[in-house]
Amino acid sequence: MDRLLDVQEVAEVLGTGVRFPRRLIEERRITFVKVGRHVRIPQSALDEYVAANTVHRVVRRLRAVA
Repeated sequence: MDRLLDVQEVAEVLGTGVRFPRRLIEERRITFVKVGRHVRIPQSALDEYVAANTVHRVVRRLRAVA
């Protein structure tokens, strides 16, 4: 079973304020678990979110000018 993170912990991992993870939850852009009235995000869901939104660099090779 994954570790369940609260909104504050998710914000710290992402380097944002708590409003951003709350917005992700409200817009259903991240998987979350309701425990009574508390909301928790599984560590794997956070990892998937970060992986899905990671932009990889583009390597361009310069052509030699003749």
